[in-house]
Amino acid sequence: MPLPSPVLDPPFTITRASHVVLDVADLTASRRFYEEVLGLVVTLAEADTLYLRGVEEACHHSLVLRRRGGPARCARIGLRVLTEGDLDKAQAFFAGRGCPAARAEVAHQGPTLHATDPFGIRLELCARMPTEPRQITRFHRHRGGSALRIDHVQLLTPHLEAALGFYTELGFWLTEYVGGSAEDIRAVFLQRKGNPHDLVFFNGDGPRLHHVAFMVPETQHLLRACDIAGELGYGRNVERGPGRHGPGHALFVYFRDPDGHRVELFNTHYQVMDLENEPVRWDPHDPAVAFPWGFPARKRWFEEATPFEDTEVQPAAVRPNPMTLERYLAEGS
Repeated sequence: MPLPSPVLDPPFTITRASHVVLDVADLTASRRFYEEVLGLVVTLAEADTLYLRGVEEACHHSLVLRRRGGPARCARIGLRVLTEGDLDKAQAFFAGRGCPAARAEVAHQGPTLHATDPFGIRLELCARMPTEPRQITRFHRHRGGSALRIDHVQLLTPHLEAALGFYTELGFWLTEYVGGSAEDIRAVFLQRKGNPHDLVFFNGDGPRLHHVAFMVPETQHLLRACDIAGELGYGRNVERGPGRHGPGHALFVYFRDPDGHRVELFNTHYQVMDLENEPVRWDPHDPAVAFPWGFPARKRWFEEATPFEDTEVQPAAVRPNPMTLERYLAEGS
């Protein structure tokens, strides 16, 4: 797979990953988890919808939870564009690619473009939201992991090479990739806001949402979130970590919410906003990359993910075969 060069004049301007819209069964249970364990701030609670944001976020929401019956689903992945004029350009772009795209008025974010990319990922583009007071210095309001802000979304797709080309055309820069070589890529990390990633794509059955990730201030907040999870009966929802990633070297912990949606908290990043920064290759066969601390993740971390609403999941042509905890223990590695 040839590595793409950055597109400096994309058809419209995306600034960052903005928000995620998830369907849940019980808003009360979900609120308890996201507010008390992760430390998100409730901006607005309606009868069937909950809007949350990080403690340093001013925009109205970075996570929307909708009460719905049936299996847990992801409704939309939110992307911010620079101006409302970019919504017009985006609609023309998606229509030109034969992708569904329609304008909508969405509560608490105004003019919005609902689009579906060529791989079935349901997107929601908006240019603005109402602002709220940042809670970063309201220390008495900080709870659990004190989640600061949304950082990135990780997705599974059986069309990894095509997704890389499509989102590079939209102005995303490739910052990191996982693979034995440029011809054997398992995952790609794409950014718009200047740190390593806004969107991450792994090869796998999809499209599915693997996780949404929020930054926290310090390492202690990862541990505090785990302690609060254990105290409130969510101990088994701590799925992976605390640990350290090989790619990026971030400290992390992964949770599953009451509906099974996966959320990551992590606390470190580096800057990659200059053109001379070449994409970093991470070798998946190097244990220092795959699991630098302790044991690899359980099989379910690699295979389980949230489907998109009204979207068929397609199998990957090449089945991923990562080192899982189960395999690691069975082989006596």
